[in-house]
Amino acid sequence: MKISVITATYNSAKTLEVCMDSVLQQTYKDIEYIIIDGNSKDDTLNLINSKAEKHTNIIVVSEPDKGIYDALNKGISKASGDVIGFVHSDDFLADPTVVAQIAEAFKSETLDGVYGNLHYVQFDDTSKIVRNWVSQPFYPKLLTRGWMPAHPTLFLKKEVYSQFGQFNLDYKIAADYDFILRVFKQEQHQFKYLPLTITKMRVGGASNRSLKNLFQKTKEDFNAASMNKIPFPLKVILSKNLSKIPQWLFKHPE
Repeated sequence: MKISVITATYNSAKTLEVCMDSVLQQTYKDIEYIIIDGNSKDDTLNLINSKAEKHTNIIVVSEPDKGIYDALNKGISKASGDVIGFVHSDDFLADPTVVAQIAEAFKSETLDGVYGNLHYVQFDDTSKIVRNWVSQPFYPKLLTRGWMPAHPTLFLKKEVYSQFGQFNLDYKIAADYDFILRVFKQEQHQFKYLPLTITKMRVGGASNRSLKNLFQKTKEDFNAASMNKIPFPLKVILSKNLSKIPQWLFKHPE
């Protein structure tokens, strides 16, 4: 089973090496690693190319794009793996065995997707957990409570993207939530929760960088819930935001 991992980059030289090494050092070897760069102006491309010279499984595209979701869509279009996942340039896989455990889950059961837990960590000291997103097994009613899996931990069969399309570029921050609603509300699909930390994410992402972005995120979440016909979308988004509070209070690893 080939697994495609996609990383979108733009002027990411400060954090990209840790990100790439976390993928390249996985014990699971059948990984296609796709880097979609937005025509970076710093040392990002030099770093990518230096890694690509040593690792033949790296595919590199560098050209202007319309933002992160456009870049991820380009990566999805290029992916040839059976399963597709993302590791954003500020993030890194939590353990060298993570992809092997994900692959084993897909091999042992008939699944459409696998997801797990996420640690938000300090930008300059990634050993310090800021927020601990512990997920749970999926059942459809969770969507009406504002639940979603941590998107950076979500690995999906390529067929899911063929069936449901890619990220909607009308959303600047919440295209992942919109996509998850499109997929997870289809009850015929099978998803498995792995009770382990899959990804570590540095704080300071697009959705939580400022109050303005938090407002934009909430507005887009509401629109996504409405467009996907989730009942009582205002209540859903309120629940979604409130559900994050325990993640800040209980930061110990699972």
